[in-house]
Amino acid sequence: MSSKPQKTIELCQQLVRRPSVTPDDAGCQAILSARLQQLGFTTEQLNNGEVSNLWASRGDGRPLFCFAGHTDVVPPGDLKKWSADPYSGEIRDGLLFGRGSADMKGALAAMVTATEAFVAENPSHAGTIAFLLTSDEEGPAVDGTVKVMERLLERGIAIDFCLIGEPSSQEKLADNIRTGRRGSLTGKLTVFGEQGHVAYPDLAHNPIHHLAPALVELSSREWDHGNDDFPATSLQVVGVDAGSGASNVIPGQLELLFNFRYSPESSQQSLVTDCREIFDRHGLKYQLDWEHGGAPFQTRGGKLIDIVCEVIERETGQAPDQSTSGGTSDGRFIAPHGVQVVELGLLNTSIHKVDECTPVDDLEQLSKFYRQILERILLM
Repeated sequence: MSSKPQKTIELCQQLVRRPSVTPDDAGCQAILSARLQQLGFTTEQLNNGEVSNLWASRGDGRPLFCFAGHTDVVPPGDLKKWSADPYSGEIRDGLLFGRGSADMKGALAAMVTATEAFVAENPSHAGTIAFLLTSDEEGPAVDGTVKVMERLLERGIAIDFCLIGEPSSQEKLADNIRTGRRGSLTGKLTVFGEQGHVAYPDLAHNPIHHLAPALVELSSREWDHGNDDFPATSLQVVGVDAGSGASNVIPGQLELLFNFRYSPESSQQSLVTDCREIFDRHGLKYQLDWEHGGAPFQTRGGKLIDIVCEVIERETGQAPDQSTSGGTSDGRFIAPHGVQVVELGLLNTSIHKVDECTPVDDLEQLSKFYRQILERILLM
């Protein structure tokens, strides 16, 4: 194994061994900042509240190419179900295990080693290389990338191209890239009834029974059909809470938590209006609160997509699929500023699961992809 791929694996292991459950960065950005400083990057912590944000840049002028990602991870869950310590970075059977190995510390390691190789060969490169890292992507995402973008805007710093290391690959490395994402809208519905004894239903009002017909309509409705670039809007109920735990008590209140992943064929306002119409028509007594995670975004063509696809096709013999599927990403805070955004990362088959892992050979190859993309953006 050559020195560069080994460096990528070792850096991934260093990051995985930091238990950086959101919003705790746990020192990951310090590791990456030190590596970048050795390459001549100017690094700056733009922290906000409990969230760590790193902005690092090298070079001057346009184009400004930015690697973006997050150092925070989701909790490991039940440790007894893991085959190894989720923060060990253990390598077994060609796989590197650990929380965040695929989402997305492996990609961060590949970004850094790709940049190290590029700068070693091109110390006086044109344009600017930047890194935008946060520890708030897996959490509320209110103190991370969105805040950094506000600071950059205040300083007159404009990103031209942004490559995000979210795990976009599905069956094999680089078989899929993401050029956009659906929007995210979460509703919290509180249905009010009247508590009472189950033997006297005429003296109570059961909010579960009242909600049931409306919930059937809510969960079976086709909100839109999507379009050529986006899958249809979908709704998933993610939480229901009612009852006291006693089998002889009709509950007086129910809470329902649901989430839309919506295409540009719907809007935040249209979904809010349609939900209220359903609940009103079914005669519910309710309160409805909303949290908007971000609007749909998409990069339609452009230099970055062309280069990413060309690099992948040259290396693998097959052009990647381009999709807008999956969850949200911090691209939703970057793309609205006129930035071409593409997501290219590791396999997503184990992310957020027990025994999250990534093939070590993919780390080597991803670093190579990233280096070639840098070369095509800044040298040609």
